[in-house]
Amino acid sequence: MEAKAKNSGIKALVWGFAGVALFSIATGVEQTWLSKYVAEQGMDNELLFVIYGVAAAIASWLSGVIAETIGVRRTMMAGYVIFVAGMAMLAGIGMVQMNYPIIVATYILKGLGYPLFIYTFIVWITYRIGKERLGSALGWFWVMCTGGMDVAGAYYGVAAKSLMGVVPTLWTTLAFATAGAMLALWVNRTSDSNRFDESKTAEAKKESKIGQLLRGLAIIKHEPKVAVGGVVRMINTLSYSAFLVFMPLYLMQYGIDDTEWATIWGTAFSCNIVCNVIFGTLSDRIGWAKTIMGFGGVGCAVAVALFYYSPLICNNFFFILLCGSLWGVMLAGFVPLGALVPSLVEKNKGAAVSVLNLGAGMASFCGPLLVKAISGWAGYQGVAIALAAIYLSSVAMTWWISRK
Repeated sequence: MEAKAKNSGIKALVWGFAGVALFSIATGVEQTWLSKYVAEQGMDNELLFVIYGVAAAIASWLSGVIAETIGVRRTMMAGYVIFVAGMAMLAGIGMVQMNYPIIVATYILKGLGYPLFIYTFIVWITYRIGKERLGSALGWFWVMCTGGMDVAGAYYGVAAKSLMGVVPTLWTTLAFATAGAMLALWVNRTSDSNRFDESKTAEAKKESKIGQLLRGLAIIKHEPKVAVGGVVRMINTLSYSAFLVFMPLYLMQYGIDDTEWATIWGTAFSCNIVCNVIFGTLSDRIGWAKTIMGFGGVGCAVAVALFYYSPLICNNFFFILLCGSLWGVMLAGFVPLGALVPSLVEKNKGAAVSVLNLGAGMASFCGPLLVKAISGWAGYQGVAIALAAIYLSSVAMTWWISRK
């Protein structure tokens, strides 16, 4: 009966998962071509993504804490409104006028909006799913997120841009985001309250919203292992955000065009989707930390280096595709982090999720920043070597936070 109840928790959130998938498509429509497109217009693509990453980091950090304060549904709704406003102005003003300050300002809104919608859903999952099934549930979350953002969004974005052009393609993101919000927030009727926090005292419930917010942010100071977990989460997708900035330009030197790059990216994350479920399930059996260290830390260090050097080893599209796919597989090794870090605290799990979300947002900022800081004097090769070294450092961090 207990196992059945836990399974029903995942099933009850099915419309929420579907909504996240559609919203993720909206988020990923322009990601495989925007950096290159902006650079071709003579604009600073690296600075755009650095600033965008700062906005995403702030929103990612606050998402879980805000959800604890005003509720999951309200936080996700706020994310939807901000995202739609940003993308509408980006399509209707920024890209039409090719005005760089407006492009930056509206892309900031996107960076603030999408984490409040997508990452806040992780809090909903931790509220409704038991610990024994949490790794698997988070695996399915990343299937929806990755499948939408990096597979369907990537393929659709390149095809739509080719058929309709940049501006009409950006307008279509509003349709995907709206459909996703309707499924996740209205069709999905599952309670967004914390069923593991029923013993909360009346005094705690009366605590001011500001007090709850500050208490949630203070978790970094009082729980150092949670803070380090956030750093590991940042390392997880550091190469993701860095590759988005420089790999299309780098591979273009070896004859890889936009369509081929989208195919490499989409295939890599198609493999990632499958392995999100595999590693999520595997981690529930062999241990969360072992999965993160072996497949995530060591695996990504090797895969990042191999992906970068693939055109130098063998300048063949299918070989590059294979190396990119291996990288996508190894990124999935970090999936159990979403179960490991919240398990480090008895209360304020939403705040712990916020720290993980901050890490994800910091990757959006630190990846482009790493490219901008290193590529000027060490080239893209220096960026790839730095990324591999950083992944290896995550092994020691994960070992420390998993110690009893």
